[in-house]
Amino acid sequence: MLKHAFKEWAVICRALAEGRQALILRKGGLEEIREGFQLEQTRFWFFPTYTHQQRTGIKPEALPLLEQVEKDRPPEGVVRLSHFAEVGGVYVVHQLPQALMLAGLHLWSEETVRARFAYRRPGLHVLPVRVYRAAETVELVNTREYEGCRTWVELERALPTEGAQPVLNDESFREVLRTLDAVLNPTALA
Repeated sequence: MLKHAFKEWAVICRALAEGRQALILRKGGLEEIREGFQLEQTRFWFFPTYTHQQRTGIKPEALPLLEQVEKDRPPEGVVRLSHFAEVGGVYVVHQLPQALMLAGLHLWSEETVRARFAYRRPGLHVLPVRVYRAAETVELVNTREYEGCRTWVELERALPTEGAQPVLNDESFREVLRTLDAVLNPTALA
């Protein structure tokens, strides 16, 4: 059972759900500017958002995925939760070149990575996540409590996770972790 959700662009949620990426780049929402992003939960539902999602925010090859996400968008006032994640580590990137070296592991455009990195204070959190497809998709009413530009949402009730299946197999997820370690922790390989 999980009661917390992580807000992210719907197109990125879909990429995570399809195994096209297994990491999240995070700066924090507008309501989190003072403290910055905090990893409040290590297991959470993906809460797809459409508000700040933009065509220029993703790589050109991801545009068909964005169009599909827009086509499959739930009715106004409904949130559809179908996948959850477990965080496999936390990296804090303080150098833009390192953040840009992750380009092959996600669908954000270089412009988006640069903007997120530079916003307020330079740096980004990189979270490798093991994504699971829930046994059943749940639709909730999008309440006023869920609104706002922030990362974390406490759901009205805990939702079951039993019977979920991982999107990536164990070896594929380990490969993501090895790649992140090689790019972001080069001294660990010495």
